[in-house]
Amino acid sequence: MSILAVLGTVDRAAAEACPTAKDEITTDRPDVTNSSLVVPFGSLQSENGVNFSSRDGGRSIDGTNSRWRLGVAPCLEVLVDLPTYFGTVNGSGSTGFSDVAPAIKWQISPVPGKIDLSAVFGMAVPTGAVAIAGRGPQPYLQFPWSWELHEGWGVSGMFTEFFRPSDFTARRITETTFVIEKSLSERFSAFAEYVGDYPEGAGPSLMINSGGIYHLSKLQQVDFHLAVGLNHNAPNYIVGIGYSFRVDGLFGTPAR
Repeated sequence: MSILAVLGTVDRAAAEACPTAKDEITTDRPDVTNSSLVVPFGSLQSENGVNFSSRDGGRSIDGTNSRWRLGVAPCLEVLVDLPTYFGTVNGSGSTGFSDVAPAIKWQISPVPGKIDLSAVFGMAVPTGAVAIAGRGPQPYLQFPWSWELHEGWGVSGMFTEFFRPSDFTARRITETTFVIEKSLSERFSAFAEYVGDYPEGAGPSLMINSGGIYHLSKLQQVDFHLAVGLNHNAPNYIVGIGYSFRVDGLFGTPAR
């Protein structure tokens, strides 16, 4: 057998191990850690939520935190974060929309029962309010991973580098996350998450986030979360709820 034939066999086996339309919806929310899995080929997934938060005595709301994800090939998706509106409920604070942020995501290691890993490259395009989103284009590189353990337990995490060329105070922000998750029933799971943001030349922002996910069906989920800041650079708290759904077979790809 030739080397090309062997590589082709490996590629086909890897593609078959990536999610298909027969699999249950898996989202990038409500935890900060994104899924290590892509959406199935030919599927469009819409993930949405609203947050209520408090920082330095002021309270604000943001929504709809919408992310659209489209499976364009086995193990490959394109996604876009739509502009989110930030409004002040009371106290001082900035208002306006965040940037639109397209990205591409490749599932590197689709090995069931092993550590799954994906790579994401995206960029926030300067379309929002400067006070909310900052100045100029902001590319980022991200690596979400996950590992299913036994009896419904799992761990996951994510490493992200955000680059802000037009920001002269913090041109790079490193974010690390770690999650422990437990399936409590066929439809409901709960999680606890550590989130740390480390700006270049500034103090970190540290949070503990926790919440739950309930699958209404194979293609729909609702979720909630509560985050609590661990230091003065983080919000005092963030409370959020969300709803996500998936539509399959857009490219004539039946469930397998």
